[in-house]
Amino acid sequence: MEEINRIKRISIWIFIVPIIVLNLCLFISVNYDILENTIFKVDQIGRSGFTIPYIDGSLSISRASRTYPTYLLFKPGMIITAILLIKYWMANSKLFKKINNKLNKRNYFVLFGIGSAIFLILHSIFLGINFENDFYKFFRRFMLLGFIIFEIIAQALLVINILKIKKKIDSFINKKVLTLKVILVSLLIIVAVLSAPILNSSGYVHFKHALEWNYFLGVVTFYLLTFLIWKKQKLSTNL
Repeated sequence: MEEINRIKRISIWIFIVPIIVLNLCLFISVNYDILENTIFKVDQIGRSGFTIPYIDGSLSISRASRTYPTYLLFKPGMIITAILLIKYWMANSKLFKKINNKLNKRNYFVLFGIGSAIFLILHSIFLGINFENDFYKFFRRFMLLGFIIFEIIAQALLVINILKIKKKIDSFINKKVLTLKVILVSLLIIVAVLSAPILNSSGYVHFKHALEWNYFLGVVTFYLLTFLIWKKQKLSTNL
């Protein structure tokens, strides 16, 4: 079925693009001296000593991506990812409509999914633009929080809907990968709830930074699992 193949193509790029972009920003921040005598000289704020932030949390995603020249990669990279996300959620909605039209009427995942993409676009546009204004600071945090909440809700709702039609699509999916998806989404929700008090505190800076890198990895890994869960379909295959 073409819808499944389309979802597979989109999902793998949703995983690849942000992973490459973010880690390239990290590489530039740590190896800023490589660009020292070029037009891409790294801003002082964006410079860092050697770090593996996934483990030590010495560098935040924001610091690694909001200054020149890393924002030249991060902003378009995240906007491209957001556009792919919109295509992904719409493709899933179309697939569910074809499988079960009644179920499609309750496909709220597409609303939350597209909403998360819009939040990501807004966050990316305003990242690195600083105004000494409390409302503006609140707005930026709201955009980031909105992206995370909407994204996790969309992922959870999609998994729930897949479980509802599991028997009907049994021959089209990898059951082991579906189990991994359930585990991943459950962990993302649990971690978000348990870490909320810490994130609202003023301390634990390195923990917060490490958490955001790993949480980001968890969120995009969902799309790698999407690529793996669906078996490649011939165009003539029907549900």
